[in-house]
Amino acid sequence: MIYVLLAAVPILIVFVLLVVMRFSAKVAMLAAYVATALTALTVWGQSFGTVAAATINGVVTALTLLFIIFGAILVMQTVQESGAIRTIRRGFTDLSPDRRIQTIIIAWLFGCMIEGASGFGTPAAVAAPLLVAIGFPAMAAVLVTLIIQSVPVSFGAVGTPMLVGVQTGLSNSPLVQEAIAPMTMIDYVVDIAAHVALVHTIVGFVIPLLMVGMLTRFFGANKSVMEGFRVWKFALFAGFAFTLPYLAVGWFLGPEFPSLLGGLIGLLIVVPAAKRGFLLPKDRFDFPPRTQANEHWFGTLAPEADEGRASAEAGGISLLRAWSPYIVIAVLLVATRIIAPVKAALTSPLATIGFSDIFGSGINSSAQLLYSPGAILILTSVISMFIYGMRPAAYGRVWAASGRTMVAAAPALLLAVPMVQVFLNTGRGPLESMPLTLAQGFSGLAGETWPLFAPIIGALGAFIAGSNTVSNMMFSLFQFSAAEQIGLAAGSGAMMVVVLQAIGGAAGNMICVHNVVAASAVVGLTDREGEVIRMTLIPMAYYVVQAGLVGMAFIYSGIWAVAAVLWLILVIFAMSRNTGRKITADPAPASR
Repeated sequence: MIYVLLAAVPILIVFVLLVVMRFSAKVAMLAAYVATALTALTVWGQSFGTVAAATINGVVTALTLLFIIFGAILVMQTVQESGAIRTIRRGFTDLSPDRRIQTIIIAWLFGCMIEGASGFGTPAAVAAPLLVAIGFPAMAAVLVTLIIQSVPVSFGAVGTPMLVGVQTGLSNSPLVQEAIAPMTMIDYVVDIAAHVALVHTIVGFVIPLLMVGMLTRFFGANKSVMEGFRVWKFALFAGFAFTLPYLAVGWFLGPEFPSLLGGLIGLLIVVPAAKRGFLLPKDRFDFPPRTQANEHWFGTLAPEADEGRASAEAGGISLLRAWSPYIVIAVLLVATRIIAPVKAALTSPLATIGFSDIFGSGINSSAQLLYSPGAILILTSVISMFIYGMRPAAYGRVWAASGRTMVAAAPALLLAVPMVQVFLNTGRGPLESMPLTLAQGFSGLAGETWPLFAPIIGALGAFIAGSNTVSNMMFSLFQFSAAEQIGLAAGSGAMMVVVLQAIGGAAGNMICVHNVVAASAVVGLTDREGEVIRMTLIPMAYYVVQAGLVGMAFIYSGIWAVAAVLWLILVIFAMSRNTGRKITADPAPASR
C-alpha cells in the first residue's frame, strides 16, 4: 500500500496546488515534476538517464502541442484581422443570437466533427477561439469545448484510441489471445468499439444539456443552471442528432468514423432546424456586459479591439468566404487521415524527426510535424490570407500576436508533459510503473464491483497522460485481467470492462492538464487552469459514475439499470438547484 500512496503523490500535488490552492499550472507542474523525478530516482529505482530521457521525450511532445496551439491561434487571428469575424458573428446572430444555441452548434457538433478528424485536443484549439471571436468570455469558451471532450474522443483521430490504444494494449498478451479465440484481435477490438459507441450514446446524449447548464451557471448574470436547462428540447435534439448516427456508424462500419460522421450528420440536421426555429426557446440568453462581468473570465484574445480597422481593410466578406478557413481545415484534416498515399507521405521516415534509445534508456521520441494538425492550421492561415486579400502588414500583425500568445502558454506545457513522461516510464525497474501501481491498488479494494470503478482508472490514465490512446495502451490489459480475476467471461464481462476503460479514458480528457492548458492558451487565458478544472470535474464525475453504472447494468443487470437512471435524475436535479450570487455592477475580484 505504501507504493500506491507514493505513486499518488504527483497527482495529489497537481490537484492540491492547481485545483484547491489555485496556483497557476506553471507552479503546480514544476512541483509535480520535481516530486515525480525524485520518486522515480529513489523509490522506483530509475536511472538518471531514464528520467532525463523521459524528460526529453516530454519536451518534444510539448513542442508538438505548442505547434498545434500556434496554428490554432494563427487561424483565429487571421479571421479576426481580416474582418471575416464580423460576418461569422452576423451569421450566428441570424441563425440564433442565443449563446446556448451557438454553444451547442459550435462546441458540440462542430467540435465533435473536428475531434473525429484530428483528435490531439484540436476541437478546443479550433472552436474555443471561434467562440471568443463571436463574443464568448475566454473561460466560458474553454469550459464548453472541454466538456465535449468526452463522447467523441474514443473515436478521435479516425479511431486512434481504439485501433492503436486498445489494440496495442491487448495484442501482446497470450492470455487475451487464448481467451478470445477463435476471434482475431482486430475483430475483438471492433466489437469493443461497437460497445464503446453504445455506452457513450447512453451516457453522453445529455452532454449538450449539461454543457449549457454549466455555461449559464458560471457565466450568466443570474448564475442559474435552469437558464441553460430551458433549452432542454433543443439540447436533447442535438444530443441525439449526433449520438444516433455516431452509434450506427460505430456499430455497423467500425471505429474509424463514428465521431467524424456523427458530427457532420448532426450539423446537417441541427443547423437547418435552428434556422427554422425548431425547438428553439422563447427567451434569449446572453452574457452580461464586460463592465458587469468578472474580469478573470477574459483572456488576451480580444477581437473587438481591432474589428473596426480590420473591417475597413477587408470590405464586405460573404458568409461562405468568411467560413472558408474552417472548411479548409475540415477538408485537409479528413484528407490527410483517410487518403492512404497522403497519410503515408506525411508519416514517412523522411517526414519524421526522431530520437532513438535516448541515453541508452530504451525511450524513443519522435515528431511528425507535417502530419500534425498544427501544419494544417498554419497552411490554412496562409491560404486564408489570399482568400481574404489581406495586406502584408496586416498578416504580419497576425503572426506577431499569435507568437506572443503561444509563448505565454509554453512554460506550463514544457513542465506538464515531461512530468507525465517521467511518471509513465517508471516501470523500467523492479517495480511496476506508477500508473499500474495505482490501478492495482484500486482494483484490490473493489472486488466484484470493479466494473463500477473501471472508468475512473481510464479517466486517471487520461488525466495523467493527456491522451485517451495512451490511457488505453496503459490499462486495457490490466482491465481485462482484473475482470477475469473476478470471474467475468472474456467474450462479455471482461470485454465490457475494457469498454469502460475506453469510456473513462475519453471522459478524462475533460480535466487533463494538457488539454486545459492548451485550450486556455489559444484564447490567451493563463494562470486560470485550476478554475477550469474545478468546473469540468462536475461533468466528468457524472460521466465516469454513469458509465460505471451502465457497465454494471450490462454485466449484472437488475438494480444497476435503475441506479443509472436515478444517478442521471440526481445529477440534473442537483445542478438545477445549484445557483450562485448574481452578478452586479461590482464584480467579484479575480482569484489568484
